[in-house]
Amino acid sequence: MIAAPSSPTLTVVIPVYNAEATIGRLVDDLLANPPLPQTDVVLINDGSRDGSHRECLACCERHAGRVTYLKLARNFGEHSAVMAGLCQSGGEYVVIMDDDFQNPPAEAARLVETAVAGGYDVVYGAFREKCHHPLRNWGSAFHDRVATWLLGKPPHLYLSSFKCLSRFIVDRITDYAGPSPYVDGLIFRVTDNITQVPVTHCQRQTGRSGYTLWKLVRLWLTMFVNFSVAPLRLSAVLGLAVSAFGLVMAVWSLLEKLFCVEVPAGWPTLYVTVVIFAGIQLVMLGLLGEYVGRGLLEANRAPQFVVREVHGGGTPGGREPRRW
Repeated sequence: MIAAPSSPTLTVVIPVYNAEATIGRLVDDLLANPPLPQTDVVLINDGSRDGSHRECLACCERHAGRVTYLKLARNFGEHSAVMAGLCQSGGEYVVIMDDDFQNPPAEAARLVETAVAGGYDVVYGAFREKCHHPLRNWGSAFHDRVATWLLGKPPHLYLSSFKCLSRFIVDRITDYAGPSPYVDGLIFRVTDNITQVPVTHCQRQTGRSGYTLWKLVRLWLTMFVNFSVAPLRLSAVLGLAVSAFGLVMAVWSLLEKLFCVEVPAGWPTLYVTVVIFAGIQLVMLGLLGEYVGRGLLEANRAPQFVVREVHGGGTPGGREPRRW
């Protein structure tokens, strides 16, 4: 715990999904030895299908005045749930952590200490050794490389879900009201005053990750489409490259005629050209459709999240959650 005469306030935001077996113990451990003396917790139930609602209500009762509980109307996804918690947070610093003890509560203090001492806007927890499934680790590595290209992320920086944000950053990114938020993308839009500290990553105590392959693909699409026009630029470059390839094929066909090479007339050219151009056109149409579709959702004010219930009151400085 940080001991200081004028210690800043801290809010811990925890998105909850099917965490009936862990969330109560996690909140108890966190508040028994809080990272800062003035620490409160915001729990966001993101459409859990187990008894998480009951456990979150029990946390509000056991820690009256220190726990706020938001129940969303359905499952909106981790990043939307985090945005709901950030809108409700009131601390000068906000730590975002998982609900399954993969982020040990004691490690939260290290993130806050680094942020306070160094004046950083964001401090990421860099896992010394990741305990995810190998497929998830592969997906994280791919995600990291894409984020470096699209978001301008420093190559050495690991984007983990375990991080500490300053109030300045929280206020800036919660201004975003689009239907498909990506918290790390919003962070890199605002600041480069970012660092990381090594932290321990533990095995899940119960259950399994809520991230399916489809949810990971949706997250990647959000990063691609919502936070960069690089895919459109890549499409333009790809189109030029294919046009150049078509010119080369035309020259090749001419040379075949000049040197009387025995091949079925026009077959190689037709086959290669049709296959390549058909594939490229479908990719570009799908990419443009994704941009147009997301623009339509935003124009129609599709909700980022919908709060059904609010319980407790541990964040007097927080915003009123957006409701639709």
